[in-house]
Amino acid sequence: MTRMTDIAPDVADLARAASGRPCLVFDAERLTRQARRFRAGFPGLVTYAVKANPLPEVLRTLARAGIGAFDVASPAEMEAVRAAVPGAVLHYHNPLRAPEEVAAGARHGAVSWSVDDAPGLDRLAPLKPGTEVAVRLRLPVRGGAYDFGEKFGADPEAAAALLGAVAARGFAPSLTFHPGTQCGDPEAWAAYIRAAAGVAGAAGVRLHRLNVGGGFPHGPDGDGALEAIFARIAAETRAAFGAAAPALVCEPGRAMVAGAFGVLARVKALRGDGAVVLTDGIYGALAEWRDVPRRPEVAVLDPAGRPRGAPQRSRVVFGPTCDSIDRLPDPLALPGDIAEGDAVLFAGMGAYSAALATRFNGYGDLSVVEGRLGD
Repeated sequence: MTRMTDIAPDVADLARAASGRPCLVFDAERLTRQARRFRAGFPGLVTYAVKANPLPEVLRTLARAGIGAFDVASPAEMEAVRAAVPGAVLHYHNPLRAPEEVAAGARHGAVSWSVDDAPGLDRLAPLKPGTEVAVRLRLPVRGGAYDFGEKFGADPEAAAALLGAVAARGFAPSLTFHPGTQCGDPEAWAAYIRAAAGVAGAAGVRLHRLNVGGGFPHGPDGDGALEAIFARIAAETRAAFGAAAPALVCEPGRAMVAGAFGVLARVKALRGDGAVVLTDGIYGALAEWRDVPRRPEVAVLDPAGRPRGAPQRSRVVFGPTCDSIDRLPDPLALPGDIAEGDAVLFAGMGAYSAALATRFNGYGDLSVVEGRLGD
C-alpha cells in the first residue's frame, strides 16, 4: 500500500469533497518532472505514445515540458494531438492501416511511419519520397509483461528484405522495435539493438533512425531502472553501429504518464463476506489490472479525509456493475476498519485508465481533477 505520509493534503481535500462518481486526480507537476527526466536521460528524441492517455491535459502539459513529437496509432489520436498541440510532430507507428487511414496520416502531416510486411509498404505508396518509413523488427526476447511480437513485427531476415525495399522506393529507411510492456531488463533493448545492426548490414542500408520503442517500466520496482536502460541503449548503439550509429528515438507511454494520475473511488458497499464493492472497476479506470500484473499502491481515507490505519486484511474487490467478472483478479490488503463511504486512492493509474474505461451499465464516466499526489 501507499505510505500514508505520501498522501498530499490535496488528496485529503478531494476525498472529503468527492461525490459517488470516481475521478482521476491529475498531478501536472509529476508529469512535467517525468517528461524532463526522459528528455535529460534518453540519448535521442523522446516522443509520447498517445494511446497510453490521450487526455488533452496530458498532451498540453507534455508540450509545455518540451515534448514536441507524439506517437499516434489512429486518425482519432492525430485529431486529439492537433487539437491540443497544433504544431506537434506526428509519428504514425501503428503498421496496421487501411488506405483511408494512410490518407488521414498524410493529411495530418505524419512525418514517420512504420511497416512490418510488404502489403503494408505497398499501402504507403502515396507518401512523398524522403518520408521516414521504419521497419518494425521482432525477436523472441522476453522481459515485458506481454509480448508485442505476437501481433507486430518482422523476423530479422524478412526485416532486412523489407528495409531494402523501403530504401529502393526512395523512403528514408529506419528500424523500430518494442521490447514488450513493463520491461525492466536493459538486455532486452541491447539484444534488439544488436539485431538491428545486423538487419541494416544484411540490407546494405545505413539507417536514418533507430526507434527503440516504449516498454519502459513504471511502478515501485520499475522506475529506478530507467537510467540504467538509457545508458545501456546508448552504449549498445555505439558498440553495434560504430561510426554509422543512427539517431535514436523512443516512444514511452506508460512510463511517462502512469505516475501522474491516481484513481479516486468510493466504497459503495461492504458485503457480508467481507468483500468490498467500489464505484469503479474493470469496466472503468481499473480495466488493465486484468492483464498487467502490478504491486498495488492503494490508500484508504475516511469521509473526513483521514487515512484509515487499522491492521490490513485481504479482501476481494468488486466493481459497481451488474456483472460477476467485474472484480480485481487478486484480493487486496485493505485496512480492517474500511467502511462504506470511504475514499480509495489507487496511485500510478495514469496509463490506460482513461483510455480503456467504458460506460457499461452507466458507470465509468470519469471526471479529471487537478491535485498533488505527493512526492
